[in-house]
Amino acid sequence: MSVLPNHLKFAQTHEWVYIDEHGLAVVGITDVAQESLGEMMSITPPGLGNDVSAEEEVMSLESVKSASEIYAPISGEIVEFNEALEDEPELINDEPYDGGWLFKIAPHDIAELEDLMSDGDYQALIDQS
Repeated sequence: MSVLPNHLKFAQTHEWVYIDEHGLAVVGITDVAQESLGEMMSITPPGLGNDVSAEEEVMSLESVKSASEIYAPISGEIVEFNEALEDEPELINDEPYDGGWLFKIAPHDIAELEDLMSDGDYQALIDQS
C-alpha cells in the first residue's frame, strides 16, 4: 500500500485533484486506479476548451487490461493536457501523483473541492474494497 499525498482531494471514481499555484485544478488518477488498470498503452486526450461538469466523462485511458473513462472531479474549463502522456502513457503508472497528471481545469467553483474525499476518507474507501 502506498502513502496517499495529503494535499490531494479524491473522487469516488479514483481521480485526484489539487489547486496549483496558478489557481488551476490539476487532475490525475490514483495509484490504486493505475495499478488495477495495468500498463497504460494509449490515451484519448480531453478536448481543450471544453466546459465540463463535476463527474462528467473527460477522457479515456487504454491499458493492457481494459479501457477506462476518466471523470472531472470538479466543474470548469479544460485548459491544459499533459502532452508527455501521448508519447509516454506509462508515466501514469510510474508517477501517478507527479509526472503522470492528466489534465488541468480552470475551476468554476473552488468550493466543489469540499464535496471530495480527504486522503483519510479515500484510504477508508479503498480499504473497504
